Amino acid sequence: MNGPDPAAPTGPPSELDKLRRRVEALSRKRDEAESRLQALLSSLLPLDDLLADTRRRTGALYEARSAREATSAAVALSEQIDAAHLMLRGEFARHDVRPMDAVGRAVDPAEMRVVGREAHPSAPDGTVLRERVTGFRLGASILRPAQVVVAVPGPAPESEPVPGAGDGPDPAASEVPPADGVRAQPRRTTRSQRKLPRKPSAGRRRRSRRT
Repeated sequence: MNGPDPAAPTGPPSELDKLRRRVEALSRKRDEAESRLQALLSSLLPLDDLLADTRRRTGALYEARSAREATSAAVALSEQIDAAHLMLRGEFARHDVRPMDAVGRAVDPAEMRVVGREAHPSAPDGTVLRERVTGFRLGASILRPAQVVVAVPGPAPESEPVPGAGDGPDPAASEVPPADGVRAQPRRTTRSQRKLPRKPSAGRRRRSRRT
C-alpha cells in the first residue's frame, strides 16, 4: 500500500523555495554567458594569429630592397587584411552581429546619426550616400548606430583644381639649395657678357682721358 509522499509539497512554495529557484536560474544564465564568452574569445584567437602575421609582412614591406619585392609584400599584406576582415565578419555573423548596410537607404534617426550632408543631383533628399562609421545590429537591437553622410538637393560638388596645375616649371623650384642652407645670390654678368650696346657717353669719357 502506497501512502502519500511525505517529501512532496502540500501547499504553495515558500519564500525560501522561490529564492532558491531564482538563484538556480541566475546560476544557469551565468554559466551560459560564460560559455558564450569563452567560445567568442576562443574564436578570436586565430584572428590574433593572423594580425601578428600581418604585422610581420608589414615589416617585410618596409625592408624590401627592390620594387618587385615591395610589390609582392604589398599584395600579400592586402590579402592578409582582407582575410582578417572576412574572419572577423564571419565571427560577428555567428553571434548574430550584422552590419546595417545603410548606403542607398533613407536616413533613419533611430539607428543612424547624420555627420555630414552632400549635394547630389539625382539621389533623393535624405538618402545615405556613404557611411563614415559602419553601424551594427545585435539580433533585432542596435549594437552601434551608423554615422552617415546624406544627400541634399543640388549639383554635385566640383573637384578642386590642383594648385599650380598646368603652369610651367618653376625655375626656383629646380634650384638645388647649397649644403649650408644659405641661398646663393645670382651671379652678375658684365656688360660685354650681356652684349648690350655701349653708351655714347662712354666714348667721350675715354677720349677726354687721353687728352
